[in-house]
Amino acid sequence: MDKLLHGLSTALRPGSPLTDRILNWQGDPGPAGDALPLRLAAGLHALVLTGTDPALANAYAARDPFPAALAAIDRHAAHLDRWLDTPPQTNELRRSAPLLAAGHLLTARFGLPLTLSELGASAGLNLLWDRCTLTLPGLTLGAGPIQLAPDWDGPLPPATPLTIADRAGCDLYPLDPETDRLRLLAYLWPDQPDRLTRTEAALREAAALRPKITQADAAEWLDHRLATPRQGRLHIVFHTIAAQYFPATTRAQITESLRMAGAKATPTTPLAHLELEADGTPDGAALTLTTWPGGQTEPLGRACFHGRWVRWSPMA
Repeated sequence: MDKLLHGLSTALRPGSPLTDRILNWQGDPGPAGDALPLRLAAGLHALVLTGTDPALANAYAARDPFPAALAAIDRHAAHLDRWLDTPPQTNELRRSAPLLAAGHLLTARFGLPLTLSELGASAGLNLLWDRCTLTLPGLTLGAGPIQLAPDWDGPLPPATPLTIADRAGCDLYPLDPETDRLRLLAYLWPDQPDRLTRTEAALREAAALRPKITQADAAEWLDHRLATPRQGRLHIVFHTIAAQYFPATTRAQITESLRMAGAKATPTTPLAHLELEADGTPDGAALTLTTWPGGQTEPLGRACFHGRWVRWSPMA
């Protein structure tokens, strides 16, 4: 994919409405801004996935997509122009590996069914981590159809059976596992067949289970979600590589809402905040857990942003 995008960046010429829009993009086209190259690449991949452009599909299969992609930009300008309108949006399912490990750890500690609340859930695929099979050296957790096998470093999590009593999430732009299926798959590149297979399995599970994903600001939705304590359940609020996209006011309100709800938590209505987020360290993302009653915060380890590896190091 890098080779394709580099080729297009040097070969695109002005003269059509589409190429003029790309070359004179109104905004920040880079990865920290509008991620314009990824929008274009996903639009091209969608042509392959839907069988719309057989020549492009053959070039992708031969791992030489650049010439065919350049031609496809002329043939499918209207289609690609629509893909430029909206930002990339994915669910990286391998992030469910540390979530599942943390779920077993928390079940072992609290011995309660779990209520899950995900902030920035997209299509809610990472709300389905109990539907994963996590294969670790000497241990397999779960028996679901979504297969996870990260490089694992550290002790094994407890194998205590867990139960999900309730799950829901929110996103400013939620996706549907059926009507938005193509969008989710198009942002997984053709040279990543394992990610495509994993996501297809998760989309089938999401279409069957239908976790409720509400279109809402994360802080406002969380306030509503925390308003009623769940008697006899552990409520886990979690997010993965999402906090950086929340406005500062939203992040502050989330912190305050959790603090206030945590102050009311009891041994029969406990609360947990589980984060897999960038912390300024280049070595992956930090996995951090805060639990109430008490408000203790502890590191659980680190994980690759895309979940390829996990370094698991809980305090106990």
